[in-house]
Amino acid sequence: MLNKLSAVRQKLTPNLRKIIGNTAWLFTEKIVQMLLGLLVGLWLARYLGPERFGRFNYAIAIVGLFVPFAKLGLDNIVIRNLARDISHKNETLGTAFILKFIASIVTFFVTFGVVFFSTSSGSPNYQETLWLVSIVATGAIVQSFDIIDYWFQSQVQSKYSVWARNAAYVLINAVKIVLIQMKAPLVAFATAIVVEYILSAIGMLIAYRLTGNLIKAWHVSFRYAKSLLKDSWPLILSGIVIMIYMRIDQVMLGQMVGDESVGIYSAAVKISELWYFVPGAIVNSVFPIIVQSKEISEAVYYKRLQQLFTMVSALAYVVAIPVTFLSTQIVTLLYGNNYVEAGAILNIHIWAGLFVSLGVARETWITTEGLMKFSAATAAAGAVVNIVLNYFFIPYYGGLGAAIATVISQLVSAYAVGAFYPPTRKIFLHQTKAILLLGLFGM
Repeated sequence: MLNKLSAVRQKLTPNLRKIIGNTAWLFTEKIVQMLLGLLVGLWLARYLGPERFGRFNYAIAIVGLFVPFAKLGLDNIVIRNLARDISHKNETLGTAFILKFIASIVTFFVTFGVVFFSTSSGSPNYQETLWLVSIVATGAIVQSFDIIDYWFQSQVQSKYSVWARNAAYVLINAVKIVLIQMKAPLVAFATAIVVEYILSAIGMLIAYRLTGNLIKAWHVSFRYAKSLLKDSWPLILSGIVIMIYMRIDQVMLGQMVGDESVGIYSAAVKISELWYFVPGAIVNSVFPIIVQSKEISEAVYYKRLQQLFTMVSALAYVVAIPVTFLSTQIVTLLYGNNYVEAGAILNIHIWAGLFVSLGVARETWITTEGLMKFSAATAAAGAVVNIVLNYFFIPYYGGLGAAIATVISQLVSAYAVGAFYPPTRKIFLHQTKAILLLGLFGM
């Protein structure tokens, strides 16, 4: 047995070993967060009840609409640039950090202003909603330090970020349990979110220093800043519209139906999106290798992309099919009878994961090919479809209508639009093969 294991190890290339190790660390992080988050999240949902749970998620959804501007679409671009050439590491990290920090401060004030002027001051929960949004929006400023994580990802060394984030996550979830026992108000749980970001940032700063890197070596280049923004502005728009069609459903439900409807819908969405870390972790690990494979040959490049598409599609089916048949039982088991209506919503919403996975995987190709404008266009198409369908479906079908709108908009944005733009038809065909699982049969 030991001889067999040794033979397998010898067949693995150094790059493949790094990918497997990096993916394992990312999976470890997400599994820990999934299990602990599920336990504490369910406890919190039961404690708050559908109405207050809905108000809490409504505030998070409002902030989420503006967070992409704070990120500036720099994630994959910075990782790509560092993976290609680390000689300008300090310039890249320093410039990207300053850009994100400034953008996050602007985001805070814009978010606060939108809620302040769009919510009726006569609403019974006006002050609480304003406090919740303000506190959660503060987290975007702290997340500027995620730039350090981009460095570790580019070097396929995500274990350092995992340690930092997991330590913060475990500690804050312990705090949330105490808050539940103390019957704390909603603002306390919003504050816990920001404290988690702070602890995670401190952990990554320590890890960055312990791996022989210095923050003080970072420097800002206005020339490079212009270059980054030139590449990233389509991704900023893309990120904004992606968050619109990912979270506008909860915002529109809150405006058109009420907090309780948001709470029930959010319960279904949290289960549906619970596994989204899987395609994200896979893509984050293989992205540097796919970028490098393009330098080898087009054949190798597209073969690896097809393998990626097929893998994430197969995982989506493995999740969606059983959940479709057991949705109501899963909801009542986890959340209790107060959330039983979420079962029908979950039954529909779970299928959005197939197209989310394909969209996440497609971003590797879009970034590598420099087609950021297409990314923005597809996200915009999905956002428009989602808003229009929500407008017509929610008044008649409530949360179920919002779930239908989400699945259709994801299908349009992450898959269907690729058929109508000549440069993307090739990748559309690769996605189609993945949906049909033809790659599993060598086709």
